[in-house]
Amino acid sequence: MSYLADTNILLRFISPSDPNHVLVRSVISSLLKQGERVCYTPQNLVEFWNVCTRPTTSRGGFGLTIEDTNKRAQVIERNLTLLPDSAGIHLRWRQLVIKYQVSGVQVHDTRLVAAMLEHGVAHLLTFNTDDFKRFSEINVVHPSALSIA
Repeated sequence: MSYLADTNILLRFISPSDPNHVLVRSVISSLLKQGERVCYTPQNLVEFWNVCTRPTTSRGGFGLTIEDTNKRAQVIERNLTLLPDSAGIHLRWRQLVIKYQVSGVQVHDTRLVAAMLEHGVAHLLTFNTDDFKRFSEINVVHPSALSIA
């Protein structure tokens, strides 16, 4: 089985001060030990970089330097599997935005779903389960549902 880690998961994975850091680390570690594949997309890493380098005074930014952000991104790249972009993702995204009548900021989440479908990933690990409930093609999983604690 494979899981795509949503950006909110990646941000908590590298943020020891976050209240959900231990939960996320535990869940990802457990999945990997069970032989599951935990993935990310280029889009996830772009969103991750955005939040990490955004000033702390601006919409939840972490205010990290480029160097610190790079180190954290490398942790993700070492531990998780990259699902590369492709023309197929674009075609699936186009189908999904029409099928589900997606508009505004939700087009980004739809692109993650398109990547999942293109790469055969059935499960999305996220704290924002409501953002993905429209997509019947995937299983949306909150980390607490996989927690062993």
